[in-house]
Amino acid sequence: MTEQVPQIAPRPMSRAPRTAAFFDLDKTIIATSSSAAFSKPFLAGGLLSHADVLRSAYAHFVFMIGNADADQTERMRAHLSSLVTGWDVAKVRQIVTETVHELIDPYVYAEAVQLIADHHAAGRDVVVVSASAAVLVEPIAAALGADHVLSTQMSVADGRFTGEIDFYNYGDNKAVGVRRLAAREEYDLAESFAYSDSITDAPMLAAVGHAYVVNPDRVLKRRAAESGWGVLAFTRPIALRPRIEPVPVIAVVGVAAVGVAVWLIWRAARRRARRG
Repeated sequence: MTEQVPQIAPRPMSRAPRTAAFFDLDKTIIATSSSAAFSKPFLAGGLLSHADVLRSAYAHFVFMIGNADADQTERMRAHLSSLVTGWDVAKVRQIVTETVHELIDPYVYAEAVQLIADHHAAGRDVVVVSASAAVLVEPIAAALGADHVLSTQMSVADGRFTGEIDFYNYGDNKAVGVRRLAAREEYDLAESFAYSDSITDAPMLAAVGHAYVVNPDRVLKRRAAESGWGVLAFTRPIALRPRIEPVPVIAVVGVAAVGVAVWLIWRAARRRARRG
């Protein structure tokens, strides 16, 4: 299947229903995992231990190579839920806000930025949809100029995360959130758009009239062909703004250490697979 360029016609100036463009975040707007990206400042801020960082690095590795099935995803969700229990929400929000440009900007796909601009120019709202927690997603969405955010809602008591999840914005729940927002904002979903890289977002893609899969694997590409969805290739991560300050040497060393740990885990897994 050849790549298809979205035909983004302007919304009529009459009193026609409003429309929106729904964008998955990880590996669709940004070429990385939003939750894993903040591991380093969370470690520096005392929210994570070194063992937590290594576990997060492995989860990030599984995510990036596309091998996270439903069971693995559920285990990661449970792990992250227990991990954040007791975290001070204000402190998390401060860390994310202060580091979002340094950690996320370099990984934003140019193609996604252009599509966001095109949809805004056509009169559509842009909605960022993510399974990550709202405290992580909202600053990223703000930097992108998004109009709304649909994300996982964590329970909070006395200013701290309890570890309970009020709404897990994943799989079928993404479609539930999209329909709720559409009802509230009076969006015409039949004339709206959606973009995602993940087969788990098929319900969200099916909820709109113009769906596109981004950098799909074989399974997702087959589903796109069956459903008549467009196929896009995003290849050019760009910085939303120039990097003013150089990355400290200690940060480079920390990232390298995580990379080595992930490589060792991957090599051990391959050895076990060969022996089996």
